[in-house]
Amino acid sequence: MAAHTADATGSDTARTALVVLAHHRADSLSAHIAERAVARLTAAGYAIDLLDLHRENFDPRMTEADQPDWGDREKQYSPVVESHMRRVLAADVVVVVFPVYWQSVPAILKGWIDSVWNYGFAYGRSKPRLAGKRILWLGLAGATADDAILPGMQQLLDAQLNDSIATYCGFSESRVGLLPDAEESPQTLDDEGNLVIGDAISGAARVAHYAAFDARAEGFVDEFLAATLVNA
Repeated sequence: MAAHTADATGSDTARTALVVLAHHRADSLSAHIAERAVARLTAAGYAIDLLDLHRENFDPRMTEADQPDWGDREKQYSPVVESHMRRVLAADVVVVVFPVYWQSVPAILKGWIDSVWNYGFAYGRSKPRLAGKRILWLGLAGATADDAILPGMQQLLDAQLNDSIATYCGFSESRVGLLPDAEESPQTLDDEGNLVIGDAISGAARVAHYAAFDARAEGFVDEFLAATLVNA
């Protein structure tokens, strides 16, 4: 599944995938899934730009320099924001990996979107600069696969990330791959609203659990790449 395109000179060049990780721990399951996504994208022929927001010390607080003049869509942004904008522009596809917090994204990812997907860059033009790009959001959730909250969580993330952000900014395709069962100890609420924490999985059961988890994540990436080739 090679991903190549011809440049203006007719030569064959690899497409670029921007993989964005939004987790504070380098040893987290989110970081592991980002590595699996990188492996699948690399195998498909993509050049990888890995953006680990915490490792790169991205500050999610927007400053006046990040958005110096709201009404001027030709404005110059801060050097940090400009550098991130160039990385987004250079990517053919974007894959974002994050833990689901309160049925949404972590603050550092929201701050990155707020600061970088700025007026005049990601939206506010008759033809968005990000038009034609494709994005996959991989959200890791502690809820179990049979938790009643899951359909609503999927619906909220679809509305926020696909409709309110990606489509609004001109992406030709946006998908949310929701990955439940991220916790080793299943957590549920009983009929009275009490938190019930089940026994932690271990040994062979744990190995099988996370092998299946990896397979689901890789399946989302493979389906996304297959659709990208069809629509290219």
